[in-house]
Amino acid sequence: MQKTLKEIAELIGGQVVGNGDTLITGASGIREAAEGDITFLANSKYSPLMDKTRAAAIVTSADAQETAKPIILTENPSLAFAKIISMFTPDDAGHPSGIDYTVFMGKNVSLGKDVTIGAYCVIGDNVVIGDNVIIYAGCYIGHHTKIGAQTLIYPQVSIRERITIGRGVIIHSGAVIGSDGFGFVTIKGAHHKIPQVGTVEIGDDVEIGANVTIDRARFGKTVIGGGTKIDNLVQIAHNVSIGENTLIVAQVGIAGSVII
Repeated sequence: MQKTLKEIAELIGGQVVGNGDTLITGASGIREAAEGDITFLANSKYSPLMDKTRAAAIVTSADAQETAKPIILTENPSLAFAKIISMFTPDDAGHPSGIDYTVFMGKNVSLGKDVTIGAYCVIGDNVVIGDNVIIYAGCYIGHHTKIGAQTLIYPQVSIRERITIGRGVIIHSGAVIGSDGFGFVTIKGAHHKIPQVGTVEIGDDVEIGANVTIDRARFGKTVIGGGTKIDNLVQIAHNVSIGENTLIVAQVGIAGSVII
């Protein structure tokens, strides 16, 4: 694929400074870029690289330093470049389709349109799965769980019973949603388990990284607000409530009943 700089500017709503007929054949980081690539600069501390990069053009903001290379001026270079990356490197992950014959399906399962369930998944009783959900191989979905439309669940995810997953959620491999909260009462040195009878509610457009654990509430629910993005290896304890559009970086531990 190749596009002129002017065509790319129209896609991202930017303004060309320099030769708008410059041909672009790919997109890459400012250090890694090769001839024909377009790159971006969102942080002024990397400005010295503008004249060193091999890229044919640069997406940047109006406060960047001058350069001899053609540029596209835009309000948010990072967001603009994300659109450009999607153009030159479309998603070719090749998601599976259909329901594999090895899937174990419980009673009274409700499936929306065009649902995909990979090999050796276990779907519990009374599960509701929305339209266009993709569940990769080796996942467990507990009984009475609800999964919203357009959700993508990668291999080896465990979602326990009575969990609610919103629309357009992405859950990466190894995540465990709805494991028991860590609740014990100690009597004469012995630790007695406190039943964890609550649930977990995941809002729309949430992304949950690999090997994240989100514990079910002791009572009520553990809540992850819509739009929140959680990095890998995060522990979220019982009865935590996380608001909308929160970012949680890797290896964070959040203790029980915390409100963010």
